[in-house]
Amino acid sequence: MNDETFLNERVDVVATFGTGLNPCVPIKFRRRNGRVIEISEIGLRHPTMQGNRMVHMFDVTDGGADYRLEFDAERLTWTLSMEADRS
Repeated sequence: MNDETFLNERVDVVATFGTGLNPCVPIKFRRRNGRVIEISEIGLRHPTMQGNRMVHMFDVTDGGADYRLEFDAERLTWTLSMEADRS
């Protein structure tokens, strides 16, 4: 990721939940300013512990920029923690 901007922005996410190797797949998310980002590809997904909470990190792209989404499995909330231009 180039020109990274670190954020702590709550976002609304549309995701599918199922079984198998990728039980949670984010499809798109809406930022506070109302802009909707359609996810075209998921790079890495990895769980991590933050204190006693499990947080799932998703590195995703819309083709023009890269983003890191965090899903807090205890609070059931999504946070946009980073945005980076691909240029």
